[in-house]
Amino acid sequence: MRTICRHAILAFAAIVIAAPAYGKALPSNVLLGENGAVIARTLTNGRTCPKIAIDGNKKRMSLRVPPETLPLRPTQSAPKYSKPSVFPVSVCETVVPDAARYVSVDGQSLPIPPHQINRIVVIGDTGCRLKASDKAYQACNDPSRYPFAEIAAHAAAWKPDIVIHVGDYLYRENPCPKYYRGCEGSPWGYGWDSWQADFFAPGKILLHSAPFIFVRGNHEDCIRAGQGWWRFLDPHPFVQGRDCNDPRQDVANDYSRPFRVPLGGGAQVVVLDLAFAPYKALASSDPRSAQLDDAYGMLDKFAKDASFTFVATHKPILGFATDSSGQTLFPGNQAIQHAFAAYNPMLLPRGVIVLLAGHVHLWEQVSFSTPYPTQFVAGFSGTEEEPVPLAAILPANASHAPGVVVKRFSSWSDGFGYMTLERQGSNHWLATVWDRHGVPVNRCQIRGRRSRCARSYIW
Repeated sequence: MRTICRHAILAFAAIVIAAPAYGKALPSNVLLGENGAVIARTLTNGRTCPKIAIDGNKKRMSLRVPPETLPLRPTQSAPKYSKPSVFPVSVCETVVPDAARYVSVDGQSLPIPPHQINRIVVIGDTGCRLKASDKAYQACNDPSRYPFAEIAAHAAAWKPDIVIHVGDYLYRENPCPKYYRGCEGSPWGYGWDSWQADFFAPGKILLHSAPFIFVRGNHEDCIRAGQGWWRFLDPHPFVQGRDCNDPRQDVANDYSRPFRVPLGGGAQVVVLDLAFAPYKALASSDPRSAQLDDAYGMLDKFAKDASFTFVATHKPILGFATDSSGQTLFPGNQAIQHAFAAYNPMLLPRGVIVLLAGHVHLWEQVSFSTPYPTQFVAGFSGTEEEPVPLAAILPANASHAPGVVVKRFSSWSDGFGYMTLERQGSNHWLATVWDRHGVPVNRCQIRGRRSRCARSYIW
C-alpha cells in the first residue's frame, strides 16, 4: 500500500510540474537593456503571466517564452553527459517607463535604478563547476566551497544601485559522480533546474536588491547554456531563431550587437557580447571576425557620447592569466586585440576608461603608463578558483603588445568575493575588493585611465 501511495504522489508531482494550468509567479528581477531600458522579468509555473503594478496601475505582463522541452542539440559534452534542456517555466516581461517610481509583481517590490548610478557591484563566474572532461567536481553542497549565496547576500547588504555580472552563470554541465558527496544530488545539464541551482536560487537576495546588467560568458555560448541565456537573461526581445536551438545558427546566435546603459553624470556602461572570441587572432575570412569589427564600430560610436565609459565584456581584453602549469602567461584576448588594432593602434576608443571582465577565476587589476584603460577582472564569485594563481609580481617584460607598458598590477586569488565601484567624482571612482565574508581586502583609486591599488606591484 505504501508503495502504491508513493508512486501516486510522484505521479501527481509530475503532473503538477508539467501542468500549464496555474500561474503562480516565481521571484522576479529587473535587468537593464539598450539605452538603460528597465525590464521587469518574472518566471512563472504556468502559461498565464501575472499582472505588474506600476505606480498603482496594473497590467498583464507579456509572455516572452512559454514552457518547453527542447530537443537535444550538440553540446560541448560527450553524448553520455548530455540531455535535452527542460524549461518547465514561462518567462514574462514588461518594459518599465522611465518615470516609474514603484513597481511590484504579486506583491514583490522590484528595484528601480536611480537617475544617477553611484554604487555598482561587479560579480562574475558564479556557477558551481561540474565538468566531466576536466574531472572537475566542485562541492556544490558545501557553502564554504561554493559560496555564491553568501557573496550575493553581502553584496546586497552594500546596497548597490545596480549590479554588473560579467558572465558565466551555469557550470553544472555534467552529473556529479556517485562516489562524491560534495555535489551529490545536484541537477546538471542546461535546463531550468541547473539555472535555478546555479544562479536564480543562490543569487536571489542580490537579484531582489538591484537591477542587473547581464554580460554573456562563454558558458552561455550556444554549445553550452545558450538556450537558457536567450530565455532568461538576454535583454533583447525574444525572436524565434535567436535562441540557440538550431546549431547551424550558432555563429550568429553567439553574438549580439553592443548596447549601452547610461549611468548619469557623463558615465556609461557599454556591454560587448564577445565571449565567443578565441584566444588566438581570427582569420579575416572567419565570420566571427566581422562580428568583432562590428563591435568595435559600435563601441567607438558610443564612446564619443560619454566622458567616462566602462566596457563590460566576459573575456579580459588586457588582463593576464596563466595556463594550468603556471609557466605560460597569457596577455589578454588576442582575437579582440587583433581585430580592434586594425581600427585603432591604441585598441580602445579614447572615451573607454575602464574594462570590466571575468573568465579568469580570480580578481585582478592592471594599469598602464601608456594610454590604455585600466583592466579589472572579477571572475571570483563562486566558481572553483584557478589551480595556479597569478604571481604577485609579473615578469619584467609582461606586455600585451609592443608599446603597451604595464605600470601597476594587483591580483587576489586567496578566496572568493566581489568588487564594488563607488563614484567619487566626474572622472574618479573607488574600486573595493571584498572577500566572501564582506571584508575588504584591497582598494583602488581610479582617476581617468590610471588606477592605483593599496596593495599592488609598481614597475
